[in-house]
Amino acid sequence: MNKLKIALPKGSLEEATCHLFKRAGFTIHVSARSYIPSIDDPEIEVVLFRPQEMSRYVEDGIVDCGLTGHDWVVENNSKVVELSELQYSKRTSNPVRWVLAVHESSPFKSVKDLEGKKVVTELVNVTKRYLKKNKVNAEVEFSWGATEAKPPRLADAIVEATETGSSLRANKLKIIDTVIVSIPKFIANKKSHQDPWKKQKMETLILLLEGAMRAQEKVGLKMNVEKKNLTKILSLLPAMKKPTVANLTDKNWLDVETIIDESVVRELIPALKKAGANGIIEYPLNKVIP
Repeated sequence: MNKLKIALPKGSLEEATCHLFKRAGFTIHVSARSYIPSIDDPEIEVVLFRPQEMSRYVEDGIVDCGLTGHDWVVENNSKVVELSELQYSKRTSNPVRWVLAVHESSPFKSVKDLEGKKVVTELVNVTKRYLKKNKVNAEVEFSWGATEAKPPRLADAIVEATETGSSLRANKLKIIDTVIVSIPKFIANKKSHQDPWKKQKMETLILLLEGAMRAQEKVGLKMNVEKKNLTKILSLLPAMKKPTVANLTDKNWLDVETIIDESVVRELIPALKKAGANGIIEYPLNKVIP
């Protein structure tokens, strides 16, 4: 049997990744002591790797494909095929930003002020290229953890990943620049991507994952509407295309169904009710395929 070997991120993105796969139709079971999860698709073999290492393993053909941040692909200078952006993360749907930050008490206001200073980070190669691009000669040191706690005594500045900036603020740090923006990518080994069966399997998987990701912030909405109120109701409804309108057994009433952003529902439902909609039902979605 043909098999697609895929690597998923071990660590902070692990739970969010398994949840995304579940919505896409794949159930993954992860043992606390194993790096080899099980998946309910006999054509897929899953392994867990640290995101920092994954692009190298995909490039080397240890696995056919994987999900990892664009930041680590750039950091490792990996020659892989980037097939899809999957903008999901551990806390928010915001992309991860690697930012240059300094202690709020420091005099530094831009990267130019760091000439001859020390910068600590886990993203060493990207940081070195960033400093070189800005013509700043500074020492870059690898950080083994607790990076936010190092300025101002152990470092003049840090380059650290953030989604909301809350951890940086809690450690009295201020952001002075963005070094790189990263979104999780579905990446593939070049040789594997040339294999017809593996390429098709990856494309199918991506279609379902993108559909699941697209559905995360949307809901379905359906309601009964009197024909005389239809124009008013339709004017209130944002929709991906156009709402579906169907006849009911009562010729004076219609069934209206649409997909909308979940963020607008709490304002929209009272407005729809006021405009004459009845029997309003909101329901979650697993996948949205345009």
